[in-house]
Amino acid sequence: MAFDKMELRDVEVWDGNMAASQAMRQAQIDVVAAYPITPSTPVVENYAGFLANNYIEGEFVMVESEHAAMSGCIGAAAAGGRVATATSSQGFALMVETLYQASGMRLPIVLNVVNRALAAPLNVNGDHSDMYLGRDSGWIQFDSYCPQDVYDLNLIAFKVSEDHDVRLPAMVHQDGFMTSHTAQGVHTLDDDTAYGFVGEYQPMNDMLDFDHPVTHGVQTEEDWHFEHKARQHSDLMTKVFPKIQAAFDDFEKLTGRKYNMVETYDTDDADVAVVCMGTSVETAREVATEMRAKGIKAGVVGIRVIRPFPFDKLADSLKNIKAIATLDRSNPNGTVGMLFNEIAGCMYNLDTRPMISGYVYGLGGRDLTKVHLTELYTELQANVDAGKITTPLQQFIGVRGPKLSFL
Repeated sequence: MAFDKMELRDVEVWDGNMAASQAMRQAQIDVVAAYPITPSTPVVENYAGFLANNYIEGEFVMVESEHAAMSGCIGAAAAGGRVATATSSQGFALMVETLYQASGMRLPIVLNVVNRALAAPLNVNGDHSDMYLGRDSGWIQFDSYCPQDVYDLNLIAFKVSEDHDVRLPAMVHQDGFMTSHTAQGVHTLDDDTAYGFVGEYQPMNDMLDFDHPVTHGVQTEEDWHFEHKARQHSDLMTKVFPKIQAAFDDFEKLTGRKYNMVETYDTDDADVAVVCMGTSVETAREVATEMRAKGIKAGVVGIRVIRPFPFDKLADSLKNIKAIATLDRSNPNGTVGMLFNEIAGCMYNLDTRPMISGYVYGLGGRDLTKVHLTELYTELQANVDAGKITTPLQQFIGVRGPKLSFL
């Protein structure tokens, strides 16, 4: 069955959800199995519309839950198809069991995660609770700051995930509502160019290749389970990084748009810096520029690749900073935030050990304002001036009532 090409303008006004849908369409996916949940519903809803209008040659499977959605994707990927879907929050939580199945079976699935708070209390707005829930599931994870990133990183995710030296599923994260429902200008590729970048799907170990029988989802127990998991971790930390870099390089040659595993802004001479993800990166960049006008040498480090975690690149980008703030948009629930913990791990064995403070912010969609970041940079500079951390190691910012701090 033939399908129609879609004529796109060089710049389209898309929100993050549409950007994800369009990249999925251009990748010519074989199967999308999906169940709706706010704020990711438009990703698969748009995709279903493309199918109804003959822009897609593939299958759209409406299932009864998010667990079933990822199970359907796993079956289709194991059978040798290019597969993708989308979810958020509680739906992501229901998928967690199957996420480990997908990565353990080395199935190249792309999952758009429109990040949203986890209940209870029920909240449909964006934070990184679901992102943090899936960080140890064995998936490659990319982080978008805006709709342009969502579009580009989806195409990159297919290319990296499906590489025969990788064969691991990949998530593309975007902030719920702040990115998913905010329209911006997105530079596009035409359908043939986008598909050419992703490449024709090359099955590997597919169950429908009857001349080469394979088994998926076997039971190993103590005799081989450890080896499988150790190999998966080793491949994430050794094989995936060069494949991501190669895909970034190829994409820059094609489009002129450059991506890095760790994005740095004004860090070469910075005394203080914020490390963050998602839409907060762009806000922090604007405030850092304003702080420099006030005499504070401020910088920003944005994490583009969350898993595998780019320890060496982060350490190198932060080694000369005197005071660092890590911004975690997820409740640490009895410990320090993930970014605080992992950035501290990056820096611990360096000859220079910057002061590190942890900040929890933006839970349930609470805005991170320029005022908050101005205060934060001022606190970091006070630590530099004092030669020691004068503020709590971890505190909540932007919360009503008495200021909450810990440690």
